[in-house]
Amino acid sequence: MARVRAAFHDPDGDRYGIPTFWWRGAPAGYATRRQLRERGLCPGGQPVAAQVLWAGVGGTRAAYLYRLDLARPKRTATPAVWAALGKAMQARRTCPTCRLVRPYVIPRSLGECLSCASSEVAA
Repeated sequence: MARVRAAFHDPDGDRYGIPTFWWRGAPAGYATRRQLRERGLCPGGQPVAAQVLWAGVGGTRAAYLYRLDLARPKRTATPAVWAALGKAMQARRTCPTCRLVRPYVIPRSLGECLSCASSEVAA
């Protein structure tokens, strides 16, 4: 196990180009996109600051790390954006044949609601 960790330990970035750490070996001050999102942050346009490498299924896996001090708060959706999303979802639930708003998204494979599709099959 120690040899695997040693292979992925490059804190200066000499071997991999950016600072590289092993699984659970990154110092404080770095976070993945998912960890930033859990804190209500986003990378904010900063470049990848470091990476974590580990041996996984299919070869070497990587997780990119961003600096916490350069992260910015996530943008929140405005009321206009929420309204537009609501209209878009209603359009996806409206059957083009019977014009009824269904409680489910109309399947693209059928192109109409389940009731209209089944009535055409029976006819």
